[in-house]
Amino acid sequence: MQVCSTRLQHFLKLYRVPYTLIQHAPTFSSQMTAAAMHIPGKEMAKAVVLEGRAQKYLAVLPASYHVDLGRFAEIVGEPVHLASETTIRELFPDCELGAIPPFGRLYGVPVFLDVALAVGREVVFPAGSHSDAVRMSYQDFEELARPEVCSFAVKDTSLHPVRAQKKGREHP
Repeated sequence: MQVCSTRLQHFLKLYRVPYTLIQHAPTFSSQMTAAAMHIPGKEMAKAVVLEGRAQKYLAVLPASYHVDLGRFAEIVGEPVHLASETTIRELFPDCELGAIPPFGRLYGVPVFLDVALAVGREVVFPAGSHSDAVRMSYQDFEELARPEVCSFAVKDTSLHPVRAQKKGREHP
């Protein structure tokens, strides 16, 4: 069981930022992590790795949202797509797939933060493993991550079985 990404731990210690490391049952989606931690999905940050022609990007948004690739492409000025697992492993070698912390600057990747996540007092995010998360103040997060704050995420209504059924869609 990996605890917190060594790179992330050193980074947080270097800047002497107060944070809490939270261990939870292993989960494999940000929504499941939020549920395991008993917090709303809109308070749990997830990092999505996107790839343009020559640039990689880290899109950080609430767990209960998804990236609108068209909006994101307009923001960065080039078409983007989800990065492959191989690319993600190469960029974030000390992190488990699906548990990327939102500090792209540790890995040479620019960070774009959706405005929906920028309204809270605190932020919770994966610490590099499927069983560990970090809670810190949003202000400290923003100072360390230095994200470009913009609007590219859409609330994922498919996560609500009742709403999905009313629209005639099956809920997986």
